[in-house]
Amino acid sequence: MSDSIPIVNAMTVDVEDYFQVSAFASVVPRDRWGEYESRVAANTDRLLAIFAESGVHATFFVLGWVAEREPSLVRRIAGAGHEIASHGYTHRLVYNQTAAEFRDDVRRSKAVLESMCGSPVVGYRAPSFSITERSLWALDVLIEEGFTYDASVFPIRHDRYGIPSAPRHPFRVRHGARALVHAGRGFGPGAPDGEAQHGVGVEPPPETGAGLGLLEIPASTVRFAGTNFPVGGGGYFRLLPYAWTRWGIARVNRLERRPAVFYLHPWEIDPGQPRISASRLSKFRHYLNLHLAEERLRRLLSDFRFGTVSGVAISSP
Repeated sequence: MSDSIPIVNAMTVDVEDYFQVSAFASVVPRDRWGEYESRVAANTDRLLAIFAESGVHATFFVLGWVAEREPSLVRRIAGAGHEIASHGYTHRLVYNQTAAEFRDDVRRSKAVLESMCGSPVVGYRAPSFSITERSLWALDVLIEEGFTYDASVFPIRHDRYGIPSAPRHPFRVRHGARALVHAGRGFGPGAPDGEAQHGVGVEPPPETGAGLGLLEIPASTVRFAGTNFPVGGGGYFRLLPYAWTRWGIARVNRLERRPAVFYLHPWEIDPGQPRISASRLSKFRHYLNLHLAEERLRRLLSDFRFGTVSGVAISSP
C-alpha cells in the first residue's frame, strides 16, 4: 500500500436499541424489551443520512431481534449500499451461552437478515465483544455456520471483554480455535506480541467445507509501553477527547500502514433517549457525552476515509 494513497478504514455500526445494551441486562430483562420506546430505526436513519452526506458506506451488524421488528430498516440499510452483517439475535454475551445456544442464536439471526437483504450475510460481531478466551469455541461455530469473518475480538483488558494477547490486526483462524490455545499458537501466553498472524491455526477437516476458515478482524488499538489501548470507537469515542481517536487512527494508518476498525451504536447519537436506572458505572459509560457524539462523528468522517469491512479489512494485507 503506497504511502501516497490515504488508507480506507472500516466503519461499523452495531444496530441495537438503547435498552438492549449488556450493561443494562440486569435491570432490563429480554422479556420486557417490548415495553420500551423503540428509537433504533430513527437513530439508524440518522446515521444513514450522515454517511450519505459524506459518501461513506459502512458495515451494519444488525441484531436479529431488531431486524424482525424493523424489516424495512434492514432493507433501507442494504438499499443504500451498506453491508449487512450479524450481531446475533438476542444480544446475549457469548461466554454465557452453550455452544448449542450460540449456534441457534447466530443461525436464527443469519436467516432473518438474509431473508430481508437478499444476499449472504458473511460477517459477525458478538454482543460486547464477548468472544474471549472463555468462548473461543464460538469461532469454530462461526466457521461451521458459513461466516467469512468475525469482528468480536478486542485485544485489550476490560472487565467485560477482551483478549489482550490477541493479534492487533486481521488474522486467519482455521478450524480448531481451542487447539490454537493448547498449542500456544495464536492466543494466550505463546502469542506473538501484538502482531497479525496470517495463516495460523489448524486446517479444517474436509467435512467442514470451511476452506480458509475465518478472518478475525479485531477492534483497533494502539500499542505502547507493552500495552494495547483502544482507539476504535464506542464508549472510548465519547468518554475520551476526540483528539485521542484522531491520533490513534492516524497512528495506525501512517505508522503501521493498516486500516483501523471503528464502531459505534445508533443510540450513541441520541442524547434524548430515556434514562434507565442502573449502576453508577453503567450510567457513566452509557450516557456521558452523548450530546457530543454526532459532531465528533462528522469530524471523523471528514478527517479519515471509511468503507465497509468486506471492502476494507478483508482486502488489506
